[in-house]
Amino acid sequence: MRKWVLSGILASEETYLSHLEALLLPMKPLKAAATTSQPVLTIPQIETIFFKVPELYEVHKEFYDGLLPRVQQWSHHQRVGDLFQKQASQLGVYRAFVDNYEVAVETAEKCCQANTQFAEISENLKVRSTKDVKDQSVKNSLETLLYKPVDRVTRSTLVLHDLLKHTPCSHPDHPLLQDALRISQNFLSSINEETTPRRQSMTVKKGENRQLLKDSFMVELVEGARKLRHVFLFTDLLLCAKLKKQIGGKSQQYDSKWYIPLSDLTFQNADESEPLHIPQVPDEELDAMKVKISHIKSEIQREKRANKGSKVIERLRKKLSEQESLLLLTSPGMALRVHNRNGKGYTFLMSSDYERAEWKETIREQQKRCFKSFSLTSMELQMLTNSCVKLQTVHHIPLTINKEEDESPGLHGFLNVIVHSASGLKQSLNLYCTLEVDSFGYFANKAKTRVYRYTTEPKWNEEFEIDLEGSQTLRLLCYEKSYNKTKQIKEDGDSTDRIIGKGQIPLDPQTLQGKDWQRTLIPMNGIEVKLSMKFTSREFSLKRMPSRKPMGVFGIKISTVTKREHSKVPYIVRQCLEEIERRGMEEVGIYRVSGVATDIQALKAAFDTNNKDVSVMMSEMDVNAIAGTLKLYFRELPEPLFTDDLYPNFAGGIALSDSVAKESCMLNLLLSLPEPNLVTFLFLLDHMKRVADKESINKMSLHNLATVFGPTLLRPAEKDSMIPTNPTQPISMGDSWSLEVMSQVQVLLYFLQLETIPTPDSKRQSILFSTEV
Repeated sequence: MRKWVLSGILASEETYLSHLEALLLPMKPLKAAATTSQPVLTIPQIETIFFKVPELYEVHKEFYDGLLPRVQQWSHHQRVGDLFQKQASQLGVYRAFVDNYEVAVETAEKCCQANTQFAEISENLKVRSTKDVKDQSVKNSLETLLYKPVDRVTRSTLVLHDLLKHTPCSHPDHPLLQDALRISQNFLSSINEETTPRRQSMTVKKGENRQLLKDSFMVELVEGARKLRHVFLFTDLLLCAKLKKQIGGKSQQYDSKWYIPLSDLTFQNADESEPLHIPQVPDEELDAMKVKISHIKSEIQREKRANKGSKVIERLRKKLSEQESLLLLTSPGMALRVHNRNGKGYTFLMSSDYERAEWKETIREQQKRCFKSFSLTSMELQMLTNSCVKLQTVHHIPLTINKEEDESPGLHGFLNVIVHSASGLKQSLNLYCTLEVDSFGYFANKAKTRVYRYTTEPKWNEEFEIDLEGSQTLRLLCYEKSYNKTKQIKEDGDSTDRIIGKGQIPLDPQTLQGKDWQRTLIPMNGIEVKLSMKFTSREFSLKRMPSRKPMGVFGIKISTVTKREHSKVPYIVRQCLEEIERRGMEEVGIYRVSGVATDIQALKAAFDTNNKDVSVMMSEMDVNAIAGTLKLYFRELPEPLFTDDLYPNFAGGIALSDSVAKESCMLNLLLSLPEPNLVTFLFLLDHMKRVADKESINKMSLHNLATVFGPTLLRPAEKDSMIPTNPTQPISMGDSWSLEVMSQVQVLLYFLQLETIPTPDSKRQSILFSTEV
């Protein structure tokens, strides 16, 4: 990602240099003519119009010439921070250019009116083509080219922000780029301040400069209601603001809601003994929003292919924005509480421990430099809030509608991750890692390693299978386990387990396309964690492979297994459910948290070879591995439990709007299943209801269970799948797949929510009086 960002910077620099060259081109002949009897312009006029352009060219040529060879000889250890820091230190040239800009444009205008020859020159300045467009030169006016440096300052600040985002904190470039970004942001805040003395809005007492460190859109909890805010962290205070008008040109404005000087900010307040109540939106509602979002996206793609008018697409985009904004407000449920020592507390909601830790770390680090409290006058606060418009680094609410058309839709499928080991620890600790991936713009915790006790070199070597739903990033968090039971949960719901490192890597479709494992290192705060990853697309995972062991149970028809065992429900299903009911009903995230893959494979082999010691093995294994074995069994059936033939009918039945017709249709379909499939499903259904009865402890609602099992028990036959088999086909694949998965979840949820499932006498007899079950 760093190389990709830097390649973009190089291309942009090349274009910018060609614009500056086009400005410089007429300078020499104009200067030469100025000393003749027929001058086009006088020397003072030339110096005013082309003020500081040669110096700007030199600064950027030096930067370009330094960056090009480093990007061409790229390695992830390559350093570029010194080049950006040096360029930022030369912003004084821009200060002079910007101060002179209006005079330059006015002078050029007057000279054009007075001299037709200069008017002709200034309208036809030729910009040489870059590598992309050979043998062509584009004509630009002098006024257009003179504006380029003014525009450049804003762009280079955004570019620095992008580069910093993809530079790990442990990389030697990180402090240099941070320094360059601060200089650029300060510079940006000081230019074009038409009102009052230039730097007043960004200056604190004794002439110290106030700088922006970090900003982001967040959800604030205000009297039980969720509100969207833009939060700005400065070197001496935290400011919470509200965007008055939607993104769009000059109309953007902020309203200040509150601020806390960093010297007065604390994350805990001893007086606040009441636990925090966060109103949670049911998962079903969140999923319904995702369904709507996927539907609208598919519709937009259809309209584009049909070349419908922009009004139709604009209307759909508006609907998409509304749904995504709603999801943005309702999704986060993790609290970050900040308090002012002298009074009120405030609560932000986040979707990931990663962001929460990032904000806390940055604030705590900055607090080491802040000693004095202060208060702002209403005028100072107003000026500070006004300056946020220019200073902000995050310009868009994090919605997919803001993404470019050609941006990756993310990965849909399964990611196998092996967490190998960690190195670089200075002291022995009890360590575990968690893995997070994004979906619909939000991060969710997907897996957790076991705690490796008291060591400086933990070797987990644990493999997890993670379901990806349009994911673009994998995050890893390293925690030190706290065994102090009395302080297990702090007031803000924050576990006392301490984050000692965190890092993330982009999930690049190109890198992960091969069938081989990809090894990688994630550096974090001096620690390095070794990982291996392998990706399987949805399309490939649908291809059910028949078992090579004819006497095994995995990949063998369910009717074959029950016939061989003289049972109604396969032995593997009964054994797994029995063990989970014995000791896994109160396990947080049972069925959702991934089990260790090596344990799952060991259990699979034991069941396949009819190992007599399988129950002993199970009693000693982590209960998540047993849950994982059960899910794997259903996923590897050559035909899903709900059968290929009936799948389209279930998908159609769940979409019926008439509740009576729906119930009749769904029950008839269920009872049409082959007997081993039906009896096994009802056996599993009863178990899932018992798991959901303990939702307050295990956090697994009926909906959560339907989300886990739906896509496993119901799958389309390969020929009926919505997934395009041609890899070059345009991909709105993610959206169609999401709709398919959500339909599967809805079918299972429907049966889970039915009080009882009436069955005809013959079936009931066989179910109730089956001694094998």
